[in-house]
Amino acid sequence: MFDVREQVPALTGVLTVVSLALVFGAVGGAIPSALLPRVPDSVLGAIPTVNAVISAAAIGTIVAGIRAIRRGDVERHRRLMVATFGLFVAFLVLYLYRVTLLGPTDFAGPAVVETYVYFPLLAIHILLAIVAIPAVYYTLLLAASYPVSELSRTNHPRAGKVAATLWLISFSLGIVVYLMLYLIW
Repeated sequence: MFDVREQVPALTGVLTVVSLALVFGAVGGAIPSALLPRVPDSVLGAIPTVNAVISAAAIGTIVAGIRAIRRGDVERHRRLMVATFGLFVAFLVLYLYRVTLLGPTDFAGPAVVETYVYFPLLAIHILLAIVAIPAVYYTLLLAASYPVSELSRTNHPRAGKVAATLWLISFSLGIVVYLMLYLIW
């Protein structure tokens, strides 16, 4: 019989590899854009702003979820973390759709800003997002496979702190990247 509890690390690995393959495949142009339906350019153009709003909402749900668990409100914490994951999935689907059709957005600001500000921020954002993915999956799989009464005896609390921290910073830097790409320059 398949016991999810015993397979959490393996499932985390599989989900992480699939997720990262989709992201790198989309960014690298390996996913044929002809496979996707084309929406009007106005919709494609709105995706970065929608994703910035989704990121801000995710920051709010993460912070509220942290506060809820600190107060002992496990059910509210669970709902907020599931909502955060839903926001993350929505963000990712929209991002992958747009980047598959249009490719990555080029930075239009001054070269000195691109070299010393934009690229370092983008690199940190990407690195944290990559590291967050397995932490998030691991934390969610533990939460889904153990009763609430047993979660405190698993790695869920520690992994959750790591995942939440990485998510918060990555979502925040994503908003800064959005501002630099679409509003400032």
